[in-house]
Amino acid sequence: MPASSSPTTRQILSTPTSDQLSTSDSRSDRKSSSTPLSGSIVPYDGWAVSYTSTEICALKGSTLEISCSYTYPSRGNDSDTRVEKTFWFTEQKDDEFVDLKTDRAYSGRVQHHCENNDCSLRITDLKKSDSAEYKFRFITNQPDGSLTGSPGVSLSVTDLQVKVSRSDVHGSFRWVELKCQSSCHPPGHPNYVWYRNGEKIKEGTSYSVISDPADSFSCAPSVYAPKLPSVSVSPSGEIVEGSSVTLTCSSDANPAANYTWYKNGNTDLRPLSEEPQLVFSSIQSSDSGQYSCLAENKLGKRTSESISINVKCE
Repeated sequence: MPASSSPTTRQILSTPTSDQLSTSDSRSDRKSSSTPLSGSIVPYDGWAVSYTSTEICALKGSTLEISCSYTYPSRGNDSDTRVEKTFWFTEQKDDEFVDLKTDRAYSGRVQHHCENNDCSLRITDLKKSDSAEYKFRFITNQPDGSLTGSPGVSLSVTDLQVKVSRSDVHGSFRWVELKCQSSCHPPGHPNYVWYRNGEKIKEGTSYSVISDPADSFSCAPSVYAPKLPSVSVSPSGEIVEGSSVTLTCSSDANPAANYTWYKNGNTDLRPLSEEPQLVFSSIQSSDSGQYSCLAENKLGKRTSESISINVKCE
């Protein structure tokens, strides 16, 4: 779960930055197709990796998800092609790709999920040192049948800054209008918590106040417990025994929520999954029942309404 840190503090006329949580913002919706890197010899057509976004800006302390899809020929060398490994990386050491799940710099902060040919990388509690180019790689059973999506996704992690948008002097005091800004531009109208000399004052997108020159001000994105989670089923429609089915749980929360899945309301039992998705690669009739997910962060938790899964025999 993302850790909380101290907000931006600003003396009037100075510009320190913030270590607080925020949401991430994608600057580009362009798609990028990959070509094989040297050392990844792919002798067939139809191999590709496409990223949803190729440039992303996110605030320090926030949670980010990077997504991609990949394709490959169904057969080669007179045999079916099978994907044996998928992973994300930012660097190579001794000519080896370093899986982010094994990178100590990302310990406990990354989750990698793949469903069919769609994969995502979730990074929590972003650090400025996370600014890098992220690449996805998959390896198959075919000789030299591996591919890295290059160029990858360029991530820039930045801080919040307190800016003086207006200022008027009244004797020994100054009236100022303050705004929270960064090089990232979150969608919508983000709400911030404002502090004066370390004390929480108000919430809002800006802050107007008569200030003593000795005052310091800080801002941080609002944090809140998870809202009612929603659950979706893919694919929709009739569920037949032996098919692949994925349940997805999502909840608006800051810090980002962690998820757990339960069947028939049995929250005292071991969770079925602790990921946003509950995946049945070959669902069985015994899997029929009521499913719900619990979204939780350090500020609270919320359980979704149950969804009914009815598996029909072939």
